[in-house]
Amino acid sequence: MSLTTAIAIYFIIWWTVLFAVLPWGVRSQAESGTVAPGTDPGAPAIPKVWLKLAWTTIASAVIFVLCAIAYNYRLVTIEGLVRLLGIT
Repeated sequence: MSLTTAIAIYFIIWWTVLFAVLPWGVRSQAESGTVAPGTDPGAPAIPKVWLKLAWTTIASAVIFVLCAIAYNYRLVTIEGLVRLLGIT
């Protein structure tokens, strides 16, 4: 796998994981009891964006390493997937 391909795959994994991590621990302003004037009551009270970016980076790195190991050691192949899905 070339460096450019690895970076592109990591970026796709990171972006996907970000959307999975964003809702973690979110409390709306309505739930916390302090709604700022002019904002939606469902808006996050304390979004903790930097913490979520850190968790996204850690989770993405783990997923990327597992994918790289599967690719480098040929643990998942097209022939294996065809056999598993029963496609003829």
